[in-house]
Amino acid sequence: MLAACGGPADREPPPRATGGAPTTTTDGAPTTTATGGSAVNGKVIVIDPGHNGGNADHPEEINKKVFVGNGYKPCNTVGTNTRDGYSEHAFTWDVADRLVRVLRERGAMVTLTRKDDTGVGPCVTERAAIGNRLRADAALSIHADGAEPSGHGFHVIEPVAVGKNASIVEPSRKLGTAVRDAYRSGTGIPYSTYRGRDGLDRRGDLGGLNMSTVPVVFIECGNMQNPGDAAKLSSAPVRQRMAEALAAGFESYLR
Repeated sequence: MLAACGGPADREPPPRATGGAPTTTTDGAPTTTATGGSAVNGKVIVIDPGHNGGNADHPEEINKKVFVGNGYKPCNTVGTNTRDGYSEHAFTWDVADRLVRVLRERGAMVTLTRKDDTGVGPCVTERAAIGNRLRADAALSIHADGAEPSGHGFHVIEPVAVGKNASIVEPSRKLGTAVRDAYRSGTGIPYSTYRGRDGLDRRGDLGGLNMSTVPVVFIECGNMQNPGDAAKLSSAPVRQRMAEALAAGFESYLR
């Protein structure tokens, strides 16, 4: 666990809300639970915005090797960016912030794996551990890809069984399908042309999936190296639609 960013926002969630009674968010701000039967009302959800704004300036920290269940990988990475310089870490933070607002308005108890976009880390293993400690009902790691410019579209990455995560593989696949369907419907962005099949992929090399004991998936929201995808990822209105679509994915999974 890295201390350079002051520690992730992994405090214990408030008591589960019932009905339309007031509750509090993970940062202490008051909110009102949803009264329209939202499936996320009272659920514990962890949102992981990929990378961090200070990673590039601290290679000695993010390059440290951590055990990811079937080998060792760097603690974290810098991420990619569009040709115009819009960074993946800024993109993921913005979408995560928008998504958290939507979910909290509906009564969910949401925790972010990092508190801002200026810190370092935390390591991928610690990001998974946050969801494990909170016994989250679901977790989502938000990313944007840096593939060849000819490829476009989004894909959702599901875990494969790697030791301790075996029990969450099947529920994670259900979460993955729900997120995929909602994201496609809500944004109009097509399935990836370069990775996975029908917008879904399965990987055993990602620590955030391998070390999780709660249902979790990653989403690559688009390819930052593709001009068409980059334009969408750089648009604030599109990022808002992405957040609302991801919230709908949680609704579908938790219903």
